[in-house]
Amino acid sequence: MTATELPSSLIPTLPGHTYTDPTIFELEQEKIFEVMWFCAVRSADLPEAGNFRTVQIGRESVLVARSRDGALRAFLNICRHRGAKLCVEETGTVKRNFQCPYHAWTYGLDGKLVAAPNLTSMPDVDRVEYGLKTVHLREWLGYAWLCLADEPPSFEETVQRDVRERLGNLDAIGNYQVSELDLGRRITYDVKANWKLIIENFMECYHCATIHPELTEVLPEFADGYAAQYYVGHGAVFGEEIKGFTIDGSEGFDTLSGVGADQERRYYAITVRPQVFINLVPDHVIIHRMFPLAADRTIVECDWLYAKDVVATGKDVSRSVELFHRVNEQDFEACERCQPAMSSRAYAQGGVLVPSEHHIGEFHRWVREVTSAKGW
Repeated sequence: MTATELPSSLIPTLPGHTYTDPTIFELEQEKIFEVMWFCAVRSADLPEAGNFRTVQIGRESVLVARSRDGALRAFLNICRHRGAKLCVEETGTVKRNFQCPYHAWTYGLDGKLVAAPNLTSMPDVDRVEYGLKTVHLREWLGYAWLCLADEPPSFEETVQRDVRERLGNLDAIGNYQVSELDLGRRITYDVKANWKLIIENFMECYHCATIHPELTEVLPEFADGYAAQYYVGHGAVFGEEIKGFTIDGSEGFDTLSGVGADQERRYYAITVRPQVFINLVPDHVIIHRMFPLAADRTIVECDWLYAKDVVATGKDVSRSVELFHRVNEQDFEACERCQPAMSSRAYAQGGVLVPSEHHIGEFHRWVREVTSAKGW
């Protein structure tokens, strides 16, 4: 049955090969991850000068470091001499400089070339010009967002627009003072599924009654299949007997100081393209960052953020962490069940979206548009 023959209630998905074809994944790396703002590192993870982390963005390894002036800076993790990978560890600390393990070209925390064997005999080598290649960096919500493009798109009209279009305005997320929260728990998931499957799953709740018994107990309206992203400003309301966003519905922590009465006892979910999920509840915030590594593999880092006093006093966050950890495991297992079927002849033309999933169709249109792959 072709798309034009579908019942009016249904719309087609992307075809199966778009989730498995390495050539398409490379196109997405080039046209999406390497040109858009990418949420890479939590700023507080690099508190001191010399702290660094390397992250994979598209086909590039990127080095993020805290410089001596206190600012975060980002560079392509490539020595300018012969292209060796500069930092091979994912995270660490250097005292003063980064030194290439191949020929000992050495760079300051600001990226400037500061030393190399026989460099003094080459006075025509400009130490700034032959420094590390800079990557654009913008801090927001307590995270470093990076962009590999020579001229990055407007942060306000991409990242922040996704939040405005979901919540109605930026004040609605500002109330949570996310950048002032502390990390209570981080869990990293290695998901054997395409990044688009993970986004599609997060955007809809048609599956919630089937695989999320704990979540639908806390948020009963999710059992009806309508996700918290279904329309602008909507936040799913806690069940009448539910006291907090915890695995057993028991009381959580004090409401975050900026959260207003209209946001209490509600859950808000936001998708920030191309790789971030933001979950807002009255007493904490959960942020997912996806790192797509292959057509069938995505690393997801999930941070649970709490008020400073909750973390500083060592309060037990396990009941709130356990709720969304189970949701994550249930979701990622579902995505991993779908991934092999993307190669099936039964899914060659794709599947269909029901009415409560129609906003996923907009995501598919966006993918086609930004990759210029309208024939999918």
